[in-house]
Amino acid sequence: MSFKGKTVFITGGSRGIGKAIALRLAKDGANIAIAAKTTEPHPKLEGTIFTAAEEIRALGGNALPVKTDIRFEEEVLSSMEKTVAEFGGLDILINNASAISLGGTEMTSMKRYDLMHGVNVRGTFLCSKCAIPYLKKSDNPQVLNIAPPLNMDKKWFASHVAYTMAKYGMSMCVLGMAEEFRSEGIAFNALWPKTTIATAAVENVPGGEAVMKMSRKPEIMAEAAAFVLAQSSKEHSGNFYVDEDVLVANGYNKEMLEEFAVNPGGPLIPDFFL
Repeated sequence: MSFKGKTVFITGGSRGIGKAIALRLAKDGANIAIAAKTTEPHPKLEGTIFTAAEEIRALGGNALPVKTDIRFEEEVLSSMEKTVAEFGGLDILINNASAISLGGTEMTSMKRYDLMHGVNVRGTFLCSKCAIPYLKKSDNPQVLNIAPPLNMDKKWFASHVAYTMAKYGMSMCVLGMAEEFRSEGIAFNALWPKTTIATAAVENVPGGEAVMKMSRKPEIMAEAAAFVLAQSSKEHSGNFYVDEDVLVANGYNKEMLEEFAVNPGGPLIPDFFL
């Protein structure tokens, strides 16, 4: 796979899955715009847009850190304009930024509800909307949302309805925009992990330390994303991919998948919505 000369705009790209995807695509020659809010080190969350950019450059890649709160239209528009000015265009948008709160209805403050819907749903819709005029000029335009398959089983709503609504909003963007822009040749797909992924967001929740040991590394999502984004945008759109399934379809066996486990050979925790 080669992404040489392709320009990628990644939301929430300063850490976790977003950064792993950024590093993976940069290794194959992509120009990366890291769009996230973190410019100063956080006491509990590792990484900033600048440290992520440094890691990309250390691989020989091109990186542009752009401070962006994707809830605000003017910031998204400005960051995309800077990206296009720096790299000459836009080929791939990865809607990775997401907020999570797993409380029930009575426990969920409206501030937290608004944050999840502002980042997950509104942010994904806004970034996609702002990227489309640039993507229309690409020869293989791709939008990839880190979002789950739409599974209407009530068990995924009962314990954390606000979070489920917010994540499924990202999924519905894939469902709708894939059809809306099919004639334009812009691909909209989703990618979701089969197991929990070892990120700071997981580590910082109660019991997170134990979950981390039964998770896979973010690199599995990065490798799967590379396979999805290498496809023809005109032939593969509107799909809800699962990381392990993508890798198995591309030749990975059980032993190769074990390399992504935090604790190889140990048990793994299935992720939500599957």
